[in-house]
Amino acid sequence: MSNVVNTVTTMVAPILADLSLELYDLDYNGGILRVTVDTPAGQDKGVDIDQISLITRLLGRELDHNENAVPGRFTLEVTSPGLERTLRTPHHFQREVGKSVTIRLISELDGRRRLAGVLVGATSTTASVRLEDSTETVEVPLSMIDKAKTVFVWESQPKPNSKEARDAKRAEKSSASETQPEVNAQ
Repeated sequence: MSNVVNTVTTMVAPILADLSLELYDLDYNGGILRVTVDTPAGQDKGVDIDQISLITRLLGRELDHNENAVPGRFTLEVTSPGLERTLRTPHHFQREVGKSVTIRLISELDGRRRLAGVLVGATSTTASVRLEDSTETVEVPLSMIDKAKTVFVWESQPKPNSKEARDAKRAEKSSASETQPEVNAQ
């Protein structure tokens, strides 16, 4: 299995480099080769469907030419990690520092089996989480984590035409008029 992962990683690396993308994760299990790609950390936009379909075609062609890369029949899935990302490797945790996470542990740590909060730090062996509704920070050995993922926090928007929405529009207009230079017509 790790031989398949290493071989496919080598094959997909130049494709992703040409598209300015990164390999987020690669998994081969049960006849499914799942390649997860992402933009470099810190970029506002994510991977689009055209990029995913291009990677699928290019990598599929490479796999067809190298029949020994993946033994037997398999299904190729190319995807993006999405808004809520699975965290499996030290790199995943280090990349997502500052984001909200949920973590399920293999066994209890300080009386807890589940944690939720902000990932405030990560090393090659631990993740530090500032717990929700608390100032307490818990350092979790990565080896104790059963499952972890980021949690997308939806920002609430005021209802259209509500007092809050009208106030926000007024504030936006006044800040825009303050930044525009005045022009005197003579």
